[in-house]
Amino acid sequence: MKLYKFEKSHEMFKKAFNVIPSGIYGHQGPSEGCYIPNNVFPMFSEHAKGSKFWDLDGNEFIDYMCGYGPNVLGYCDPDVDAAALEQLKKENCVTIPSAKMVEFAELLVDTVACADWAFFAKNGGDVTSLAVMTARAATRRKKIVFFNGYYHGVAPWTQKLDYPGILEEEVANNIYVDFNDYPALEKVFTEYKGEIAGLIATPYMHGNFVDNFFPDEGYWQKVRKLCDDHGVVLIIDDVRAGFRLDLAGSDHFFGFKADLICFCKALANGYNVSALCGRESLKDAVSSLTYTGSYWMSAVPFAAGIACINKMKALDTPAMFDKLGRELTDGFVKAGKEHGFDLVVSGAPSLFYLRTANDDSLMLHQQWVAECVQRGIFITSHHNHFINASLTHEEINRSIEIAEDAFKAVRKNNPDA
Repeated sequence: MKLYKFEKSHEMFKKAFNVIPSGIYGHQGPSEGCYIPNNVFPMFSEHAKGSKFWDLDGNEFIDYMCGYGPNVLGYCDPDVDAAALEQLKKENCVTIPSAKMVEFAELLVDTVACADWAFFAKNGGDVTSLAVMTARAATRRKKIVFFNGYYHGVAPWTQKLDYPGILEEEVANNIYVDFNDYPALEKVFTEYKGEIAGLIATPYMHGNFVDNFFPDEGYWQKVRKLCDDHGVVLIIDDVRAGFRLDLAGSDHFFGFKADLICFCKALANGYNVSALCGRESLKDAVSSLTYTGSYWMSAVPFAAGIACINKMKALDTPAMFDKLGRELTDGFVKAGKEHGFDLVVSGAPSLFYLRTANDDSLMLHQQWVAECVQRGIFITSHHNHFINASLTHEEINRSIEIAEDAFKAVRKNNPDA
């Protein structure tokens, strides 16, 4: 296969580096070390449609990062974009909110199993922060329990003491335990009895640089009872997995009920809105907080969100994603075996994580990812991936062909691996 070149993209990065910190900041850029080597990854896109995007050099990519999650129906989905445009012609960011906000909240309450209300913001981190504040306001307690390997955004309370810019007092009330280790969690609740405001967790562990894994059988049910017994608010961060496992929420998928649940990525197919949903018993607590933003009540994302959720329901996207994800990853695994590589797939098929198990250093896996990107599928080395509703069987077959050719190249470069 012909390998892509990225001259225009990297020339633009040089310009970006002069006027933007790091050129491209965050995990989407090269500064965090996941583009290895940097010169075989595109840096800037030019347009996108369906399951694909095109970079500045005109290279076409079947995209399994989906904008790191927001692309749930397909880039430029016609139904979502039409709803957004119709709303834009009427109003968007106005002094008082559009009634679209009420319509969107009603839809979420009708859709999400644990939701009696919905509060809107813009980013996932906005609503995870709001959830923690709500737990503290409701309980008048300080401490928050986290599971090791967590990611709940980039606010100071989500980070670690040795991170630049983080103060000791910002993380002093954080408690850390391992996921699925119920005895350790029970011990923590006993040790800090009457001090814990909330427990925040993703529905299963979909962290970076590690195989993803599900809760043990009955684990969440025991955690739910433990939180009830100790008066602790149970918060589910469904920003990443939300609506991809279950349209009623990932807590519903695993058979329990959260007190608060956070949504963002799949909520509106790329239009900027997030939501905290919760139980009636916490409605007064969240109402008591001073928490808002300049664009949090803009109407266009509400209209997009309504169209997105309704279309996901019509398509039954969780079942679709599960089927497509299995088809794709089964093909990837078979392609690896053709050349003597053991590709491990973990997590939910709709949010699959990949690791080439032949090399503990992960260098072989990074090589394979780089070879895939140069041939036209966009994946990353150490993050879970996403399925979207516009993905076709033809695109899956093409992706498997690319993956096989990439494994062939890695074998050629590493004959003894």
